[in-house]
Order: sequence, then structure tokens, then C-alpha cells
Amino acid sequence: MLAAVDVSYRTDIAVASCVLFHGWDDPTESGAHVARIADVASYEPGAFYRRELPCLLAVLGETQAPLEVIVIDGYVWLSEDNRLGLGAHLFEALDRRTAIVGVAKTGFAGSHFAVPVLRASSGRALFVTAAGVDPAVAAGWIRAMHGANRIPTLLKRADRLCRDAK
Repeated sequence: MLAAVDVSYRTDIAVASCVLFHGWDDPTESGAHVARIADVASYEPGAFYRRELPCLLAVLGETQAPLEVIVIDGYVWLSEDNRLGLGAHLFEALDRRTAIVGVAKTGFAGSHFAVPVLRASSGRALFVTAAGVDPAVAAGWIRAMHGANRIPTLLKRADRLCRDAK
């Protein structure tokens, strides 16, 4: 089973979503979970994972199926010398048993190590990093995901699910 996760923040809570699917080209999810997290850490520059990781772990805790790969919105690694990003912290929290693929919408200075992925007719790349799988393989998976737009259908679905949750 594959999963795409995301988190949205309100003034008083965070809402995390997990969209489950079987194949990289699936147009619809096979299941979904939403978790509301009341005790959310404040944003700390350079330590975003402290805010987001507990939210992701909360929603992933609601899944019953073993996950082969989890796709996150963001970076797994923040530097070529393996400075841990959110995805690497998630990989460690899951005892390195589940591959993590990071899909970032923006590059940053020094992110040349990320694999750029162009989808559909978009001239703007997504930036793919990974733990537990070769980044080039992960980039191929993201390229193969369903959808005619830059952002794959199920990644968009995970974003909408947490943003629209009441």
C-alpha cells in the first residue's frame, strides 16, 4: 500500500490527512484518514519537523495496512550531505522500514541534489528526494502518478482533504 500525507494548520489545531492507494498511476484513493491534532508545536525556523512530524505520525497511526512508501509534501533531505528534513525524520521515526518520498514544489539555494520532475505540460519542476529508495526511482514514481497537471491527482487530494476538513 502507498500513502500520500499532508498537514494543514488552523489557529487552534492542525489537520493531517493520509490518502491510501495501490498503484502509482491510480486516479482515486482506496482509502483516506484525517486526524485533528490539538497540541501543535509552534513553528521553529530550521526545525519544521518538530511541528509537522507528530501530526504525520498521528494520521499514519490510523492506517491499518502496512505501507511500502509514504509521499510527503516537502524535502526528505535538506542538503547534499544528508542534513535531515521532515522526510528523513519520518523515515527514522518509522524505524527505516518504510520508504519516504519527498515532493517539494519549490527549490531552494543548495537543493541541486533533488531530482527535478516535470509533469504534463508544466514548465515548473517538482523536486524529489527520498529515503529508503533511490531518488531517481522515486522521481519515476512521481512522474508516473495520475493527473494531467504539475501536481499529481492524489497529492492534490491529500492537500484538499486536510484543508477542507472541518
